[in-house]
Amino acid sequence: MNQFDYIIVGGGTAGCILANRLSATGRFRVLLLEAGGKPRNPWINIPAGFSKLLVNRNYNWRFSTEAEAGTKQRIIAIPRGKGLGGSTLINGMIYVRGRPCDYDAWHRLGAQGWDYHTVAPYFHRVEHYAESSLQRGREGPVHVERVRERFPIASAFIDAAKQAGLPYNEDYNGAQQFGVGFYQVTQHKGRRWSAYDAYLRPALARPNLTVVTNAQVLRLNLDGKRCVGVTYRIGRQQVCASAKAEVILSAGAVQSPQVLELSGIGQPDLLASIGIPVRHALPGVGENYIDHYATRMNWRVKNTVTLNEMARGWRLARAVLQYGATRKGILTLGTGLVNAFVKTEPQLSEADCQYFFVHASYANAAERILDRKPGMTIGVSQLRPESTGSIHIKSTEPDCQPSIRPNFLSAVSDQECLVRGMRLAREIVGKSAMQHYIDHELSPGLNTLSDEAWLDFAQQNGQSIYHPIGTCRMGNDSRAVVDPRLRVQGLQNLRVVDASVMPAMISGNIQAAVMMVAERASDLILEDARS
Repeated sequence: MNQFDYIIVGGGTAGCILANRLSATGRFRVLLLEAGGKPRNPWINIPAGFSKLLVNRNYNWRFSTEAEAGTKQRIIAIPRGKGLGGSTLINGMIYVRGRPCDYDAWHRLGAQGWDYHTVAPYFHRVEHYAESSLQRGREGPVHVERVRERFPIASAFIDAAKQAGLPYNEDYNGAQQFGVGFYQVTQHKGRRWSAYDAYLRPALARPNLTVVTNAQVLRLNLDGKRCVGVTYRIGRQQVCASAKAEVILSAGAVQSPQVLELSGIGQPDLLASIGIPVRHALPGVGENYIDHYATRMNWRVKNTVTLNEMARGWRLARAVLQYGATRKGILTLGTGLVNAFVKTEPQLSEADCQYFFVHASYANAAERILDRKPGMTIGVSQLRPESTGSIHIKSTEPDCQPSIRPNFLSAVSDQECLVRGMRLAREIVGKSAMQHYIDHELSPGLNTLSDEAWLDFAQQNGQSIYHPIGTCRMGNDSRAVVDPRLRVQGLQNLRVVDASVMPAMISGNIQAAVMMVAERASDLILEDARS
């Protein structure tokens, strides 16, 4: 009963895709293990429900960083999805492919076969894009559509960005990313469209797919240098499951290195310090942590009603009725309304900063509590940060959160780019197209003028935007954790397939890239099975 061909650890984005693709042939018995539960909360299907789920421990692991000097000793939230569907249950639904140069850089870093020419067809395989475009997929399982709602203040921001020299861009996932326009989101008919909806739910009836929820993996089971299965816990009961072909670790950039280290795979000195016998030395495990760091610039606005007021009282009641009747209105909104991919220096060939415009502002961003007065926010994030950190376990207990040290803004180039990006955002808001709506700048405030003051604001107030990658980096050097076929270096029958394998950050939100990685990994796994 506990013998399978493939065992997938983690039912998040990558795990759902792998479970579908590996079970589709009917040839293999597949076990999917997920530490969370089934996606039953009614807020999951409502796009605006992300604000509720990001503080819900049933659907968010609620990890956090260690205090670090570069971010003024603040503890920063690192949300990670929990339950079948993973982070696609709680994220802002923004869909960004990234740029060809991102994947060509992966290839140069040792991830041969992950150049853009090779990976582009997998984006097509993922997408069911709502609009006609030869550059986009139209028959994939993941519904992608542009944000439906339009507001005068959002149109004014687009006009202001055009006055600042940005072109209007209908499709930032098409020929070029540079420009301003409306975000694309993983939604279908006004509802969130998660990896569970797209991939796992259609596969649940297959007799060769077993899905076990509330199952926390304690360790990978090794026979010498061969992974033969996993031990997991349900309640107080421990269960061993064996894998005839492979174990595939898809627990995400935080928990995949955690599971490896709990299994004795990682840096020998670190494992020894915690009391874990070393089964396989692999120094790169948990290193190369990269994430997008963003500041939120806020303005008090006038002559309009913003989400701050729309999400309260009678306006909220009206919005609920509107959404129930039409699947339209403010409850279809996620974390971004208008995008801008900008060049903070004119000589750049690609955009280096991403903006997230929304006509709302937070009184408490960490807890998603909106201001009571009308406001707007521009989130400013550097697209390809160079600062790297680490994730490592602190205990032999799987329930103990690992030590997350992002090392945000440690690279001078990251500091300089973010400062330029914030200055440009202020310049755009200062254009005539926005003046009907702007009352005054709330943060950082017009007294922030010097580079040092801008950087201090970023260090005091910036947050992760929840795109951790790289902690089981693929490559062909001694510090790589997996090879370009995503097989763990030096071990047999063990792969890692999730955001942790990405060797460098892509230009934008990472959801689409994770889906591409999992789709391509399924082909690699099935190719190896045939051979």
